Amino acid sequence: MSQDILIKFAEKFNGPARLFFSPGRINLIGEHVDYNSGFVMPAAVDKGIWYAVAANDSDKINFYSFDVEEDYALSVYDELKPKDGWQNYVLGILDQVKKKGLPLGGFDCVFGGNLPVGAGMSSSAAVECGLLYALNEIFQFQLSRIDIAFMAQKAEHTFPGVMCGIMDQFASVMGKKDNVILLNCLTMDYEYFPLKLSNHSLFLINTKVHHSLASGEYNIRRQQCEEGFRILQNALPDIRSFQDIKPADVEQHKNELEGDIYRRCLFVTQEIERTQKAAAYLQENKLEEFGRLMYETHEGLSKLYDVSCPELDFLADHARQHKSILGSRVMGGGFGGCTINLAKKDGLQAITEQITQAYKKEFDIDAEVYEVTTGDGTYEM
Repeated sequence: MSQDILIKFAEKFNGPARLFFSPGRINLIGEHVDYNSGFVMPAAVDKGIWYAVAANDSDKINFYSFDVEEDYALSVYDELKPKDGWQNYVLGILDQVKKKGLPLGGFDCVFGGNLPVGAGMSSSAAVECGLLYALNEIFQFQLSRIDIAFMAQKAEHTFPGVMCGIMDQFASVMGKKDNVILLNCLTMDYEYFPLKLSNHSLFLINTKVHHSLASGEYNIRRQQCEEGFRILQNALPDIRSFQDIKPADVEQHKNELEGDIYRRCLFVTQEIERTQKAAAYLQENKLEEFGRLMYETHEGLSKLYDVSCPELDFLADHARQHKSILGSRVMGGGFGGCTINLAKKDGLQAITEQITQAYKKEFDIDAEVYEVTTGDGTYEM
């Protein structure tokens, strides 16, 4: 696909371009805790967004979205306001660049990718980080990779209006092939852990559904957790973040927490503990124990955090029926998208066919299966 992007650039703008790649991500465990100052375990993947970009020695900025075959043009000097559609993600980045007073000039850009739509692999972060990385190289902003991650996160907050944590953008720019990242979202300390799958595989099953309440409910979950933390901080004045709170503390103060807020806080504290356990299991290559934690996470996301849906629960329940699938859970924001699964390679194709056939019979939807491999963070090709 990279060559298609370059060919389209040459057709539209009559010149050469520099080519960049920005990956999507998976998250093995640690869901909905990045914005709650917890631990997450993402990895960049080998699918993502390609950017062909060149300065054009003018004040004009020209975008072409290869995937939807749409143009969008503006001036470096235009006042930027949120819009509907893909333009929001690139405008959010331009807004951050302008707010920092960075030396932005006019440029031409063609971008497109191979991330499955609605699969929860953070195509938005790949779009944001890829554009900012390319502009950083072309206009010599001298931003670090972590600067890029934080600016891309802020762009998503301000233009699309999704109050995401830092995980997606961090994984997109900081990923390392054959490794996962254990990221402390409070301190931003991180470690790479080799992912030794040998005779195992990671694969996603895409429900092909995306329930419309997803983005609004995501922001509600964040607000509920913030409210719960304030209540717990009044009772436990020494705490600085959810990392300082144990599930037993949440149970102890259950009466002070409204029902939904109690369940959200219980999940967050349990998930922070699970992710730390998972890192220890991964270091010891205890994949079966790791997989059990994935199933526990799904149960929590479904019953305590309420971000699953019947289609996702169906896939996770069916995964449990196959001993060779060690773990399965909803990945990403929820309300649709994918389950991420850890399984033995032997007989995997037959098993996924059984699951997708059962899913088709239940929901009359053709689920899609993708085997995923880790890749490097955003780079120039």
